[in-house]
Amino acid sequence: MFSNFLLIAWRNLVRYKYYALINIAGLAIGMATCWLLLLYVLGETSYENFFPDKDRVYRAVNSATWTGGSLNLATTSAPFAPLLKKDYPEIEEVTRVLTDGGSMLQYGEKKLQVEDMFFVDSTFLKVLPFTLLQGDAGSCLQQPNAIVLTKTLAAKIFGDPALAMGKTIRTEDSTTVFLVSGVMEDVPANSHFAFSALRVLPANYNADGWQNFDVYTYLLLRPGADIKTLENKLPSFGERYVKPHMGDVTYKMELQPITSIHLHSHLGYEMGTNGNILYVYVFLLVGLLILAIACINYMNLATARAAGRVREVGVRKTLGSGRDEIARMFLAESFLLTLIAAVVAWGLVTLALPYFNAFAHRQLQLWQFGVARTIGAVLLLVLFTGLMAGIYPAVFMSGFRVVYALKGRLSGSSHTGFRKGLVTFQFMIAIVLTASTLVAYDQLQYVMHKDLGFHKEQMLYFHLNDVNVRSSIPAIKQQLLSNPLIRDVSAVSNPIGRNDLGTSGFFFEQNDGSIAESSILAQSLMVDADFLKTMGISLQSGRNFSDTGNTDRFHAALINETLVKNFNLKDPLGKKVQFKIDNKGTRAERVIVGVVRDFHTYSLQHKIAPLVMEMAPFSVMEDNLYVRISPQNIPAALAHIEKVYKRFDANHAFSYHFADEDFARQYEGELQQERIFGMFTVLALFIACLGLFGLAAFMAVQRTREIGVRKTMGASTGSIVKMLSQDFLKLVLIAALLAFPLSWWIMDRWLQHFAYRTGISIWVFVLTSIGVTVVALLTVSYHALKAALANPVQSLRAD
Repeated sequence: MFSNFLLIAWRNLVRYKYYALINIAGLAIGMATCWLLLLYVLGETSYENFFPDKDRVYRAVNSATWTGGSLNLATTSAPFAPLLKKDYPEIEEVTRVLTDGGSMLQYGEKKLQVEDMFFVDSTFLKVLPFTLLQGDAGSCLQQPNAIVLTKTLAAKIFGDPALAMGKTIRTEDSTTVFLVSGVMEDVPANSHFAFSALRVLPANYNADGWQNFDVYTYLLLRPGADIKTLENKLPSFGERYVKPHMGDVTYKMELQPITSIHLHSHLGYEMGTNGNILYVYVFLLVGLLILAIACINYMNLATARAAGRVREVGVRKTLGSGRDEIARMFLAESFLLTLIAAVVAWGLVTLALPYFNAFAHRQLQLWQFGVARTIGAVLLLVLFTGLMAGIYPAVFMSGFRVVYALKGRLSGSSHTGFRKGLVTFQFMIAIVLTASTLVAYDQLQYVMHKDLGFHKEQMLYFHLNDVNVRSSIPAIKQQLLSNPLIRDVSAVSNPIGRNDLGTSGFFFEQNDGSIAESSILAQSLMVDADFLKTMGISLQSGRNFSDTGNTDRFHAALINETLVKNFNLKDPLGKKVQFKIDNKGTRAERVIVGVVRDFHTYSLQHKIAPLVMEMAPFSVMEDNLYVRISPQNIPAALAHIEKVYKRFDANHAFSYHFADEDFARQYEGELQQERIFGMFTVLALFIACLGLFGLAAFMAVQRTREIGVRKTMGASTGSIVKMLSQDFLKLVLIAALLAFPLSWWIMDRWLQHFAYRTGISIWVFVLTSIGVTVVALLTVSYHALKAALANPVQSLRAD
């Protein structure tokens, strides 16, 4: 019987080629879209799953609030790790990670700049057992000069990773010599870690640096340890060790499961740009909704064609077929068509995946979760799609009454209201996606072009790799400014816009002249006297640093407006500010000489934070130069900068970054999501229009005789087109009215992710309405115009 159903299904597909092609195209695109998004979602949710004891690994993070400020950091202070292991028996092992600014490595005559090295404890590979190809995980990080290389880095240095073990490499200035003690597999793409080499962190690193939150701390719990029990004990750690160094704050330490970091952690100083669980849910929903649109196309076309198959159902019922049997026949047709669409979808995914990976900056593979699992998932998708697409037509068409069916008439309701509801739902989805994409685009344009409080255009910076060259900064600046294409130059300790400035504790003088006992946490930046001029930052009050003599270099400080407002500092000019300079608690003291206008040091996902700027007491602390260049001849300006750089440092490659690109890079995740969202919005609209195109064609055929009569009675071509189009356009407008409140609610919640955001303009909804209406009108008007221009004599002869 089932083979008979398949044969009948095949004959119907061949007989109604036009509708079959529309359905196959819609289902294939819908399934391919869902497939790609499922790969994306599964990839996002697979982070750190390769660790065998992933359920026992946690990261310690901090949060604190106080009057006028707060912090939420992925980093901890260096003393946390040993004390956590000492105080809590639930913890089997701890390890710390300190990210490195990069070094030039040399082996023989070969030199290689490596920017992604980690300083780690000797226990790193026990807590986080990355795969070692050579070396012993327990001992390879024991020696102070040991270094573990990834396979790719070892190949770059030695040609063959197998030759790396036991070799010595050195920094270019020969101050440090490393012994290669291990070679490991490259870090998997689905990891929040990204490094190519591991160096050994000194055992006593920053042993009393409680206010320096600069290391990542990971814990391995003992088998069977209860995480809830451990978390209940953690408040005592803050009371005992942390609060004495932070003053009157509300402090909290939390433990993050390592598998949740990528999607659930959005703290300060994350190792990289994490994903977002909200996007995972959204993309999963979008994939299912696009598939639903394709299935609705099938339902609509199948039920619209019901009149052509009424007699077939009547004859089958007369010959003894029951309703269940007829329903199974129509379901078999749905599954056959879905299976064909799945084969087409497989081809589409195979072709599209490389472009999707490039588009989304991912490394997804068609079979990355195994051949058997992938085939099983595809079969489940076919079953789900075939059932979702075919269940309503099967129930609808198997319910025809025999008497009416044999006369070729639909009994009872033709279900046109339900079909209209389905079309409305399709376009409601498409409009929600379209409006949401436009709001996301508007917000990203806002953050990319908002005034940041300084001149980011034509502003670049480069790092001074050679420590000895930093003493020559005045000469470098003089030679750079000798070219009229170079407008300003400034030396700083850290470039802004990378979301990685340091945070330190500062003790401010109170109104009675005493120094506050509690510290204020603020961002810290070392700059020279030319920084404000170069960056175009203005003063609110007081004066700028002076480079005449060494007074300001050792004794002056600038603060920003936010620090003054948040901590209610009255008359800050002339007040003293102190900060620790070593692990023994020794403090340095400076005097506030000026308050600068607020400017953004981080991306607009973050509010402007309190900031203290000092002049670097020693030139070695100034390792970055900001240069503002003329827009008239940028290539010539860059060539001049590189020429000057090479005069002072011929051994290191010249590398520069533009300030606006640094800020833009912080929105990379949002930009990728917006592009992906936009791409699938277009697909959703296309599939919806594909179904509308087929339905319009069918309705035009159904009303052929009516059109012939109307034309004979003098109806114009325009009135015929209007008659056939207006019903569909009404449905689109209803869909728009339903979609806009939903779009507004969704995107209002998304905008909360940004500390600075644009509003949701009414023009987004107006443009969406006009755009979708025009697309729907063009889709329907082809068949409407074709029917209106047909010869009325032929129309009246139509059966």
